[in-house]
Parts: sequence; C-alpha cells; structure tokens
Amino acid sequence: MFFRALLAFLVLPAAVGGLIPWLLLPSDSYRTQGTYFGWPVLVLGLSVVLWCVRDFYRIGKGTLAPWDPPKNLVVVGLYRLTRNPMYIGVLGWVAGLSLITGSPLLATYNVLLAVCFHLRIVFYEEPKLARLFGKEWERYRAHVNRWIPGRAPWDGTFDT
Repeated sequence: MFFRALLAFLVLPAAVGGLIPWLLLPSDSYRTQGTYFGWPVLVLGLSVVLWCVRDFYRIGKGTLAPWDPPKNLVVVGLYRLTRNPMYIGVLGWVAGLSLITGSPLLATYNVLLAVCFHLRIVFYEEPKLARLFGKEWERYRAHVNRWIPGRAPWDGTFDT
C-alpha cells in the first residue's frame, strides 16, 4: 500500500507541481529575477499536499490516484477546513515556484491549473463521491466549503 501511495504522489502532484513547471521554465522568455518569498509559499503548499497524501493513506486506506482511491471518506485533518486541501496545496506549490523563478508563464499555468482542478472537482469528483459515500458525503459537503475554509473547522460528526 505504501508503494502505491508513493507512486500516486510521484505520478500526480509531483508531475503537476514539479515536472511540468520544470519543462515550462526554459520557454519562459519573460522571467524576472524572482523572489525568495516564494520559498515559504512552496514549502507550505508541498507540506499541505504531503499531509493530505498521508491522510488518504492512513484514514482513507487508499491513495490520491483515481485508479486506487480511498475506501473511506477522508474528513479529518485539513479536510475539516476545506474539501480540497490537496488541490490548494498543489496550487500553493506552483505559486511558490512561480515567485521563486519570477515566471509569468508558471503563474499563468497555475491559473489554468486552478480552473482545471475546479472543473474536475465539480464534474467528476463530487458526483463520484456522492455515488460512493451517499449520505455521509452529503452531510460532509453541507458542513465544509469546497475551497474557502469556513469560520470553524468541522467537528467530524455526521449529526445534523
């Protein structure tokens, strides 16, 4: 199971947050000097992703990959604050890279990535979660926002 989770991390977030930006950077003719302020953004984003991968592995008994999804609905940790912290983490990771490298191309890639993530969530992930987890998903969805954290973390109970 650990190796499946590691493979899923390397194939998905590492490719989207590392490999693709690395491939894009040489073609960015508008790069500036960049700023060291991107490092905390990158580290925070990567930390969020790793925390979520761990929760998928330990609580969900699966991985972040569509071919090996969690068997349990993950509603702990950062998932108490927002329904999509892993995507937020990847966006933070890429934003940090954009700031460090001074790359407008990476900033544009990050915006396009956010749009793609949103469309994937709305049209694929949320309907799938509704089918897989039914009322549990509906109650969770009613308590936790898709993107912006609410005023207080959800306590994890399914009593309404």
